[in-house]
Amino acid sequence: MPMRTFGILLSLTLFAIAAGARQAGQGLTAIPDRPPAPDFRLPDLDGGLHRLSDYRGRVVIVNFWATWCPPCRAEMPSMQRAWEKLEKEGIVMLGIDVGEDEDRVFQFTADYPVEFPLLLDRDSAVIGRWPVRGLPTTFVVDPRGRLAYRAIGGREWDDPALLDLVRGLQRPAQ
Repeated sequence: MPMRTFGILLSLTLFAIAAGARQAGQGLTAIPDRPPAPDFRLPDLDGGLHRLSDYRGRVVIVNFWATWCPPCRAEMPSMQRAWEKLEKEGIVMLGIDVGEDEDRVFQFTADYPVEFPLLLDRDSAVIGRWPVRGLPTTFVVDPRGRLAYRAIGGREWDDPALLDLVRGLQRPAQ
């Protein structure tokens, strides 16, 4: 990873840690006006390609993270537990590793096993098109492909109140 990219990501991560410490609770922040989520096409660890637009019609959790990021590592087990609940409900979870290669991410999964797709943004091109302010940053995309919620910093993703917000996006607006 280029040193400049590493420095930017480190600064963003430190900001996210500070922001997460200041934020009360484990909630999600609603994104006003729900702008369209930028599409992407990224490989997973097995070489399969994922496009965000392929999941249109479903709620998608998009988590930007890196193996060297302490709050990213801390939240990964709760993301797996959330995935175990949400997968059977049709909700998608995608982890986008920023700036690292598949070998580093594969080694990470030995200590932090996950079953949801981990995608590789090797050149950090995708993260640059999303309104990310630090690592981890997670977005919840509604079925129409719009950014509905954002979480800057780590969360306990299997928290029932948080999962209820995510599930609420599946229901048609009344």
